[in-house]
Amino acid sequence: MKFLVTGASGFLGYHVCKFLIEKNQEVIGLDVNDFEYDDLKNEIKFYKGDIRDSKLIEKVTENVDVVMHGAAALPSESKKVIYDVNLKGMDNILESCIKNKVKRLIYISSTAVYGIPKQHPIDEDAPKIGVGPYGETKIIDEQKCEEYRKKGLTITILRPKTFAGPYRLGVFQIFCDWVYSKKNIPIIGSGKNKYQLLHVQDLVDAIYEVSLAPKENVNDVFNVASNEFQTMKEDLQEVLDYAGYGKKVIPIPSILIIPPLKVFEILHLSPLYEWVYETADKDHYVSVNKLMEKTHWKPKYSTADVWMDTYKWYKENVNKIKKGTGTTHRVAWKQGILEVVKWLF
Repeated sequence: MKFLVTGASGFLGYHVCKFLIEKNQEVIGLDVNDFEYDDLKNEIKFYKGDIRDSKLIEKVTENVDVVMHGAAALPSESKKVIYDVNLKGMDNILESCIKNKVKRLIYISSTAVYGIPKQHPIDEDAPKIGVGPYGETKIIDEQKCEEYRKKGLTITILRPKTFAGPYRLGVFQIFCDWVYSKKNIPIIGSGKNKYQLLHVQDLVDAIYEVSLAPKENVNDVFNVASNEFQTMKEDLQEVLDYAGYGKKVIPIPSILIIPPLKVFEILHLSPLYEWVYETADKDHYVSVNKLMEKTHWKPKYSTADVWMDTYKWYKENVNKIKKGTGTTHRVAWKQGILEVVKWLF
């Protein structure tokens, strides 16, 4: 089959492209950033461009069987940029898929569409209350997908939990840097909340599975996440124990840490955004039963594995990592005031 991967230069995009090439699929990549992976440069046809460019999107979707739409402006961008990129980009993808008779569209949404519900596990029918502009645009784009299903386009909406693994930087790099620097890890709240993550390889497997499954099984919306997780404190402590420096997870009352983080965000002194610090002290886990029932997919990694594999990769590559601007998952974010706070732990 012939796949188009939007957001190909990003963290997820790289893993998807690599997996598809290993499966002997034809891959087209699209991203606003350069494709800097030497192991794949000669294996895919890459276009550098913006998903808001309707003519470009129409061109790259020609003769494509499956579009995996993962390109998006992330929560660290401004509200204006998030709305412009995420909504216009989706409009172009949907229109081009219809015009070029693409067989399937796989849209990477987010469990951010659920907000912070009180009832768990969260299933796909739970109310959608997006947190911040990112969550809001994901909800709007899902609604657009529903409209285009009525026009005959087969669309699988995947709602992944926050995912990580090898090559993941961004906010995860901050955690890895603190562990590598032999620091204790402060967490918001008691740490007794259950918080579920997703390994990038499990997400890639899910994407491939829904591309192969019968249309009637996957023309729908699905949660994607690990099926094995502990409390936030327990999963993080496993990484600290592995690092071997005798450090601990230190719970800090939410009332003492969230207000300052809000101020730091407003003043652009910290890279941590609302979704990160507002959910870190709360239960947040979803049911993945629907996806397992409709496809052959089954998660292979626990949430502890996600943290561990991310840290192991970081440790092996720490001297190659360059600091970036804090707008993608493939660069090490500048920690700002957190760099100062680190030395207190």
